[in-house]
Amino acid sequence: MPGLFQQIQAGKLWDFHGGIHPPGRKEQTNQKPIAVLPIPDRLYLPLRQHIGVAGQLLVKVGERVLKGQQLTGADNSMAVPIHAPTSGTVLSITPHTSPHPSALPELTLVLEPDGLDEWRQREPLNFLTCDNLTLLSRIQDSGIAGMGGAGFPTHIKAGLTQPVDYLIINAVECEPYISADDLLMQEAATTIVKGIDILCRLLNPKAVLIGIEDDKPIAAAAMMAACSQREHYYVRVVPTKYPSGGEKQLIQLLTNKEVPNGRRPADIGIVMQNVGTAFAIAQAVLDDHPLLSRIVTVAGDTLNQPQNVLALLGTPVSALLDACGFQSQPQQRVIMGGPMMGFTLPDLSVPVVKTTNCVLAPTAQELPAASTEMDCIRCSACADACPASLLPQQLLWYSKAKDSDKLNEYNLADCIECGACAYVCPSEIPLVQYYRVAKADIREQQREALKAEQAKARFEARNARLEQEKQERQQRNQQLAAARQQQQLASGANTAVADALARIKAKQAQAAPADERNKEQILAERELKKQQARDYQQQKAQQQATEPPSGQPEPTPAATNNTDSKAAAVAAAIARAQAKKAAQATEQHATKQQVMPAPNTEKINEALAPAEADPRKAAIAAAIARAKAKQQAQTENETSAPPASAGAVNKPTAASDAAVAAEDPRKAAVAAALARAKAKKQASAEATEQTAPVATEAVIADQAETVVADAVVKEDPRKAAIAAAIARAKARKQADSENS
Repeated sequence: MPGLFQQIQAGKLWDFHGGIHPPGRKEQTNQKPIAVLPIPDRLYLPLRQHIGVAGQLLVKVGERVLKGQQLTGADNSMAVPIHAPTSGTVLSITPHTSPHPSALPELTLVLEPDGLDEWRQREPLNFLTCDNLTLLSRIQDSGIAGMGGAGFPTHIKAGLTQPVDYLIINAVECEPYISADDLLMQEAATTIVKGIDILCRLLNPKAVLIGIEDDKPIAAAAMMAACSQREHYYVRVVPTKYPSGGEKQLIQLLTNKEVPNGRRPADIGIVMQNVGTAFAIAQAVLDDHPLLSRIVTVAGDTLNQPQNVLALLGTPVSALLDACGFQSQPQQRVIMGGPMMGFTLPDLSVPVVKTTNCVLAPTAQELPAASTEMDCIRCSACADACPASLLPQQLLWYSKAKDSDKLNEYNLADCIECGACAYVCPSEIPLVQYYRVAKADIREQQREALKAEQAKARFEARNARLEQEKQERQQRNQQLAAARQQQQLASGANTAVADALARIKAKQAQAAPADERNKEQILAERELKKQQARDYQQQKAQQQATEPPSGQPEPTPAATNNTDSKAAAVAAAIARAQAKKAAQATEQHATKQQVMPAPNTEKINEALAPAEADPRKAAIAAAIARAKAKQQAQTENETSAPPASAGAVNKPTAASDAAVAAEDPRKAAVAAALARAKAKKQASAEATEQTAPVATEAVIADQAETVVADAVVKEDPRKAAIAAAIARAKARKQADSENS
């Protein structure tokens, strides 16, 4: 059995699934020569006219450009530049209605031709002597993209490094009305073959297969004549069937190979180029003529002269229609592309671009508008007509449900949007429109997923970088710490620790005086309160010891607890005490005169003596002297008063006792008991008075210290506490010395 190549050489053809046979209607234009349109008043050049990315702008508004000059640069492998179709001035670079079903505005360069059609300098190449890289650069710099389909960058297809078995030139042009490639082959078959030669120089295929439908006999004959001198160029005339011009369908027709799902023809050793693309490659390499124009079929019953025209890229559709005698009708539709895969234009200012091959202006009877959509009746006519062997009914349901997973499972990406399913649908459901929307949604989801994946990769890379930097810092710190430790061990001194200890000690030294002052103040206040409590207890005990007998009036609080420090009160008290003591010296208290006056005078003199040396000590001594003098006066008053009172009281008491005794023996016994109790109490009071001076001196000293401390507190609490502590210490010392 002969192999595949032998079968191809023998002219064997195969078939693909599905397909339809709509009316061709090519006779309107395929019998007329190509007309050259005049240069329009404005050219609208979208910066992106292909699948890929737009190039970088190289010109500015107001700049004059020459014919063939690059307007954008190819700074990316998927970028294809655009060129000035003629000489003129750049008017603006603004958004303009795009030649797309969405009609979304795209950034467009507006060029005003000057009518001179002045070329830039041109440099033709000899492809037989050039290397592949130079040829590929010339193809890319000339702005060539696929001219029969979606506009894929040609230099990428032509630059494949993997082996290529078959180079297929697509000249089928299966869609109704369109005859641009037919006329191109009729008039420029030789140039097309030269373009094929350049592609063979780059790809080195085993064979070249040129597919042409059988409704183009003149073009097929012209191509056969042009290829007659090439051994491995095979022109194959295929049956007219739509969509036999699809990439996968034509591959199956000519080679009986099927492109797997999600794969490209290059994966099975096949590269396909359009016949118009081969013509553009020949012009670019041999004449240095970039892609500036293309052949467009202008057809429809509303035109007086439907024909194929050679239009500059950027020419508004309205200029093409006017050149062909367009007569608009009510609710007129103008379609860019064929009746099967084209789309209605919202505005006639939409320009011709690299992928524009047809402009239709049909009447309502010629090409009726779609009627109201009805429910699917599940007739399976769409599945029978699908050339990609898909299930359009299932895809419709999943498209309406926006179920992306199911759409991918049922291979929506393999749909070529040929419109065969919608053409045969009895319910007139616009299936292709649903598929286009679903594809756009899936592409958007894929873009978002790609962005998320890229963001995740950047985030993970950032975390990895930060972690690596952290580990490097830790490693550096460990190395530095080890080096410092070795240096310290070598020097025998830990300077860092010593500096830290020195700083701590300095802080402690600064805080110590304040802490000591606070502690001394607290201790002084505490000692002062304790001493005041002891003084209060002593005064209370003294008052209880010196309490007068029953029936005698008690001294007033002012007489016993008066702490007035005025000099007049002290002097008066001293004078009264001396007067009373002098009066009683000869009668009852001879011993008290020897003990009390002399010591008190000496102590007062001793207290007043240091006044000249130290004012604070003088104040303390004066206070002590005043307190002792006052207490001495009080004691003398108490000791001198009882005898007179007792005598005055005893006399009537004795008389009354005698009277009572005479009257009642029991009352006499009670009176005698009372007399004995009073006598005993008076005797104990006299005994207490003998030891009072010694105890009184300590009390006086304490009171003096309290007075002085109160006076100092008003000035400075801390100094007052210190002074009070010193005064108490001196008073205790003095009291101890006197007791001894």
